[in-house]
Amino acid sequence: MPAGNLRKLKMAILYGADAVYLGTPDMSLRTKSQFSLEDVIEGVEFCHAHGKRAYLTLNLFSHNKDIPKLHEYVETVRKVKPDGLIIADPGVFQFVKTHAPELPLHISTQSNVSSWLSVKFWQDLGAELVVLAREVSFSELCEIRKECPDIKLEAFVHGAMCMTYSGRCLLSNFMSERGANQGNCANSCRWNYKFHLRLKDGTVQELNVTDENADMFEFLLEEGCRPGDLLPIEEDSRGSYILNSKDLCIMPKLDEYLRIGVDSLKVEGRGKSEYYAAIVARAYRMAIDDYYADPENWNPLPYMRELESVGNRGYTLAFHDGRLTNYAHDYEHTAAMAQWEYAGVVSEVTEDAFLVEVKNKLEAGEVLDFVSPIARETVLLRMYDFEDAATGEKKDVIHGGTRTTVRIPFSLFDHEDPEVLRARFPQYSVMRKERALTEEQWARIRLDKLTQGLEINGKENEKAYSKRRDELVEKIEENTNDRRFKTNRIGVEGCCGKGCNGCMMFWQDDQYARAREVLMKRKQGEQLTRAEAAEFVLPVE
Repeated sequence: MPAGNLRKLKMAILYGADAVYLGTPDMSLRTKSQFSLEDVIEGVEFCHAHGKRAYLTLNLFSHNKDIPKLHEYVETVRKVKPDGLIIADPGVFQFVKTHAPELPLHISTQSNVSSWLSVKFWQDLGAELVVLAREVSFSELCEIRKECPDIKLEAFVHGAMCMTYSGRCLLSNFMSERGANQGNCANSCRWNYKFHLRLKDGTVQELNVTDENADMFEFLLEEGCRPGDLLPIEEDSRGSYILNSKDLCIMPKLDEYLRIGVDSLKVEGRGKSEYYAAIVARAYRMAIDDYYADPENWNPLPYMRELESVGNRGYTLAFHDGRLTNYAHDYEHTAAMAQWEYAGVVSEVTEDAFLVEVKNKLEAGEVLDFVSPIARETVLLRMYDFEDAATGEKKDVIHGGTRTTVRIPFSLFDHEDPEVLRARFPQYSVMRKERALTEEQWARIRLDKLTQGLEINGKENEKAYSKRRDELVEKIEENTNDRRFKTNRIGVEGCCGKGCNGCMMFWQDDQYARAREVLMKRKQGEQLTRAEAAEFVLPVE
């Protein structure tokens, strides 16, 4: 798992990661890292205290100016005592091997290892583990495993995909002077570009491309924040390059990776949130454990639901089957989003309450989903007000970004024993809540679900794809800001609007006897599905 700072490291470990990778700007030359040397030492010690591993990164491609820093870096690393050092540059590899032969050396994905021949090359030099390139297909991975049985292999399974070859990109440098291979990619490939045409008189206009006019013009790109800065697009025999990839997610095929004996599964995202680190680690931990417990009946669906609660650009199997398909890209909508969002994190557990650091806006009536790093079952709690831990004041709304800590007494939980709550939700336990989305975003999710299903099953359905894509384009053009939740918030006339399981105005009606019986056994805040509602509600006589 990625660890962008010390807190992310701890949350990834607590939620199930076997290992994390980390670095500091001054030590590993990764500009996005938020680790100080003291944090690195504490993080490594935290991992070892929990029986887990910590890897440090030195995966830059070195320039002459970097070489004088290497000796000091290596001496520092020897004191930290990580479980491995991740390297991309052959010169840096040889330097570390010479000056610190006791350090286990791992080969970074930025070395673009895509064949068993390259794996053997690094193995002969003394590498203990090779992180394969994202571009390696599953059939290639199987062959590499067969040809290289005596070295550890690590495969990417989750996270952002680079539109070039595993980070070898100059677009970010050119557009924003931020080096992709220094951990500071600006994601220029995902920016909003427009087609333009240049007329013979030299004037430039926006272009609506159709089948009839596609071969008539010279094509130019304009990035949204750089009006007038026009970039020509050239096309070769394979076509023009579309830039926005969806996010890699191998979960639907994870059993295949485990079956052939991949030693390590890598997740991208040192720059992503602590909520991402926790939920993604938890999903893959459960999936791996369940596979080894019962491989014949393993099903990815429960874990995919977990991963869908984390912001994503739509999920793809990417190069799993070899060449990328049309479904691996999103041509209309580039934002990362989810139906859930980070609500808060437990900062302290007292004798009678949780103290929760609020991360996003909370409103009275919302259901918080407490996600345990220990237990499988989450706990739902509907909140009708929020107690400011500092002042004791009760509030209907708490805004995110205010660094507010709220107190949630154990007495609010109807079915859970306080001792169980304390045990299952220690410090750094996260909470999530449903997020209201625009119709444009809901249309994007529907398109993502369709394309993911088609990709997983190896099928094509151009009619269904075109319908969902056109629906998304239509919603984008409507450009409305109206938002709605997936579950109902307002019931019949006279309802308080806080979204209870069943409003007391009609709850005691005999028609709902079966529904009452079922919901009484469920967690607070959990609703019936539409199918259950149709099944359990008795017809009116």
